[in-house]
Amino acid sequence: MNLLLDTHLLLWAAGQPEKLPAQAQALLLDSAHQLVFSSASLWEITIKQGLGRPDFNVDPRRLWRLLLANGYRELPITSEHTLAVNDLPPLHKDPFDRILVAQARVEGLVLLTVDAVVEGYGEGVKRV
Repeated sequence: MNLLLDTHLLLWAAGQPEKLPAQAQALLLDSAHQLVFSSASLWEITIKQGLGRPDFNVDPRRLWRLLLANGYRELPITSEHTLAVNDLPPLHKDPFDRILVAQARVEGLVLLTVDAVVEGYGEGVKRV
C-alpha cells in the first residue's frame, strides 16, 4: 500500500516518533508499504515555521533530505491535484489538508492522518 503522510505524522515520524500513534508506527514500519510525502507538507512547514509556530520548528531542507535518504517518495503538486480540491466538500478549511486529500485521491494513495475532520473525507483517508 502507498501511504501519504499528513504533515503532523511526517514531522513526528522524522523527529518525534514517540508521538506517533501505535497504529501509525505499525504501518510505517511495515516494509510492504511505500511511504510518500507531499511537497505541500514542506510548503506548510516552511510557512508555519516562518510564523513562529513551535510545533513546526524544524529545518525543512534538512527534513526533505532526511525523508529522501530514508526511502520516502516525494509527491509534487500538479495541476490535476489542485483542480481535484474543487471536488472536495468544504469539510476542512486548511488548504494544506485539502490538497493532501486531493493528492491521495488522484494518485490512489491512502492519506494517513490524526485529524478527525480530515477523516470525514472518507475515500483515500485513514485516521490513525
